[in-house]
Amino acid sequence: MAPADPQSVTPELRAWIIEQARAGCRPQDVLAAMLASGWQEPVAVAALEATLETHLREAQAAAQEEGAIASELPKLEVEGGQSEFELMGRRLSVAAALRQPRVVVLEGLLSRDECEQMIDAARSRLARSETVVNATGSSEVNAARTSEGMFFQRGESELCRSIEQRIAALLDWPVERGEGLQVLRYGVGAEYKPHYDYFDPGHPGTPVILRRGGQRVATLIMYLNTPQRGGATVFPDVGLEVAPIQGHAVFFSYDRPHPGTRTLHGGAPVLEGEKWIATKWLRQGRFD
Repeated sequence: MAPADPQSVTPELRAWIIEQARAGCRPQDVLAAMLASGWQEPVAVAALEATLETHLREAQAAAQEEGAIASELPKLEVEGGQSEFELMGRRLSVAAALRQPRVVVLEGLLSRDECEQMIDAARSRLARSETVVNATGSSEVNAARTSEGMFFQRGESELCRSIEQRIAALLDWPVERGEGLQVLRYGVGAEYKPHYDYFDPGHPGTPVILRRGGQRVATLIMYLNTPQRGGATVFPDVGLEVAPIQGHAVFFSYDRPHPGTRTLHGGAPVLEGEKWIATKWLRQGRFD
């Protein structure tokens, strides 16, 4: 954006700054581009700070208007800090837990047979994974996500129904308020860079997505195999790494679509072997 003469903060400049922010550009990079275009540093800094501050306030207000702060969440509560419990005939163990953010690592959620059946059912339907396009609400291939994946329809098979009912009982959340299970395969070098699972209310495509089930409020990642090396699920904001072990799972919830939930997470590169996971996303309302 070339400066006006004399330099002034115009609506066009503010729109350009917001466009760069929505595209994921860092503030320091936007400032550098403005300086390279001839903007005086005091003017550029003031324009950048004021525009981003206003944009953030407006985005937060829009999120609240859309009811983005969840009044209830899927929950995984273990009474008295107990490390083991029964669930629908299965013995589960809590390997680790955090309160803020709410993260729980479980052992034994799936059996070995269930994991292998899920992989077998998904294998022939894999395609390059996609991510949501923020501007439209559609999806597309993204360099940040280098896995292969597919979605099962909710209740598509007896295996899916059994796992979905177990998850509903585990989290006290109705089956119909969850998306279909997604299975992903990561080969050597494949990863998913840190990201949030909620839909950012500041993006123009989000209202389209929210028409179907509302906002995402929690995630359950289930490990279908154990890679030889690498492939951990990482939570950079809290310094947590969850090892991918067959049958284990990690649950985390987020009460609002905001980085303050500290639920930034990603899939570290697989260094040897391959990693298979099944993901279940929980929505505020009925997902059809």
